[in-house]
Amino acid sequence: MVRQYPYKYIDRSRFYKIAELADEDTYVQIIGEVTEWHTVGIGKAQRLSATFNDGTHQCELVWFKGVQYVKLQRGVKYLLFGKPSRFNHIYNFVHPELTPWDKVTPEMTQGLEPYYNTTDTMKRHGLNSRAIRTMIADLMPDVRRGVPDTIGMDILQHYRLMSLTDALVNVHFPKDTPTMQSARARLKFEELFYVQLQILRQMKRRELNPGFAMPMVGNRFHALYKALPFDLTNAQKRVIHEIHDDLKSGHQMNRLLQGDVGSGKTLVALLCCLLAVDNGYQACIMAPTEILANQHYETLKHFLAPLGDAVHVALLTGSITPKNRVPIHNGLMNGTIHILIGTHALLEDAVQWQNLGFVVIDEQHRFGVAQRARLWTKNQTPPHILVMTATPIPRTLAMTVYGDLHVSIIDELPPGRKPVQTIHYSLLRQAQIYSFLLKQIQAGRQIYVVYPLIKENEKMDLQDLQNGFNTLCEAFPDYKISMVHGQMRAADKDLQMQRFASGETQILVATTVIEVGVNVPNATVMVIQNAERFGLSQLHQLRGRVGRGAEQSYCLLLTDDEISTDTRKRMNIMVETNDGFRIAEADLALRGPGDLEGTLQSGTPFNLQIANLATDGQLVALARQAAMDILEKDPLLEDEMNRIYKRQLDILRVTQSYNWGEIS
Repeated sequence: MVRQYPYKYIDRSRFYKIAELADEDTYVQIIGEVTEWHTVGIGKAQRLSATFNDGTHQCELVWFKGVQYVKLQRGVKYLLFGKPSRFNHIYNFVHPELTPWDKVTPEMTQGLEPYYNTTDTMKRHGLNSRAIRTMIADLMPDVRRGVPDTIGMDILQHYRLMSLTDALVNVHFPKDTPTMQSARARLKFEELFYVQLQILRQMKRRELNPGFAMPMVGNRFHALYKALPFDLTNAQKRVIHEIHDDLKSGHQMNRLLQGDVGSGKTLVALLCCLLAVDNGYQACIMAPTEILANQHYETLKHFLAPLGDAVHVALLTGSITPKNRVPIHNGLMNGTIHILIGTHALLEDAVQWQNLGFVVIDEQHRFGVAQRARLWTKNQTPPHILVMTATPIPRTLAMTVYGDLHVSIIDELPPGRKPVQTIHYSLLRQAQIYSFLLKQIQAGRQIYVVYPLIKENEKMDLQDLQNGFNTLCEAFPDYKISMVHGQMRAADKDLQMQRFASGETQILVATTVIEVGVNVPNATVMVIQNAERFGLSQLHQLRGRVGRGAEQSYCLLLTDDEISTDTRKRMNIMVETNDGFRIAEADLALRGPGDLEGTLQSGTPFNLQIANLATDGQLVALARQAAMDILEKDPLLEDEMNRIYKRQLDILRVTQSYNWGEIS
């Protein structure tokens, strides 16, 4: 019970006057009298209104529920507590707490009052925030007698943290704001420390896993490197060196490769696949969609063309017929296929390898843990794992969600790439936008127009999509337009995508199915309708569909004229920067970790009760450092002073929901 922490606090030590209330005030308390009241309506529709006067001004009190339980008296001094709002130039309080002054206890007017999250079911059974506060208050004498600490004295002293006993008392009933903040910081640190301790223990165990040794940089790698018509960026070179250091270590690699859209992750993955092939092993690249798998296949064939028959690449997707799968299965078994690219089809039992040594998983959040495990458990010795994502991940989130992987980052775009120019428009400026689009089409360019698709209301959104398609057909009668959405058959969707990719159609009207896996260098404009309905990361992903050629590209964000403050912040960030990592940090700050983790994979990696990855980045780093310091000296937590941590891990049973490179 005492581990159910308050979500906010109200300062009950300050008393307000009605005359000094401001619109930004949250909860306030005022001393005064009720001068008059009356009821309106009958039965469930009955409403009680009262006038409250504190000697400087008056305000209105309103009750819509429980009117029969509100007993008012004239000439009685009351303590009014509630949240004021302004209506018809008069402040009013809806369902305020109104306590006769002779019933007010010192606890009600001293220090910070905690508020607890409750559900409707709890409230129906009388468990509102006040009831929970009372129950926790009853437990405080036992807590004050002392609670065994979960963190050693050396760490408490080094990081200047409260004891657990003091923290639990002061997180619920703090005497002032600094004390409350210190208590919350200690409890957040504890929570994050054990998360990081579990993650880092797992990483330490993995580092001891045997892996295929791939020390050689062979002929195929050198041949492709020399044949490239451009130089690799310094970031690409650095990442390849980091991966090769893992491959030649003799231990199994689990590495995350982060890189913004267009940073050259696919080429890095191919060169690393060739490192495996030159050392006598097979490699595979697993993509979440057929479109993306086909794109990788065509990209690899293009890069490998100068090598002739030295590298045999195959493609395996769900649409490959059983007859055409036979030679692929045989080629994998006899080792004549060096690199296999595919979708979930790679996980089928019929797919067996002669010597799989290197696995690349692209956009891994679209695969389940069990699915991935089926791929690498086909080997007695686990292959090396490279996980790739084009979704930049804030550092604090990466240290938790991906904390058990080594991380490589491509933070540099190839030379010659022009930043996409992003402009925020009101939907009211449709005529001006169409004029701009026409000029782009007349210049030989192509255009994406994306509509939102929200699962709760697919029919309405598809209707919006169809209406948008019809409107564009009327606005551009001389040009061809394709349309794709998630409810189309895969074959029809691929056909429309291919028509756009080949240049047969000039405009592609789509939902977010094009967020990943479409590469059309001639497309220079991304129009996002109702951009207010997208998060920052998704807007950035969609923008990444353009800017892939030599021409200047544009992203037009269209929103309603009246938008919220948060929406305007999102639009401004998109206009100001093309830096995916800066955008990811801003997205984390605006939306919090829950939504962002949902874009990685549904659910929460750890059950955080009080820590917040969006705001507690500094504590995440400190907790990780503390855990690293312990494990460096005692990886098995066997020392007497560290057994407290091993016991606590067993008690908490901290389990990681997502082990991106898990091989068991």
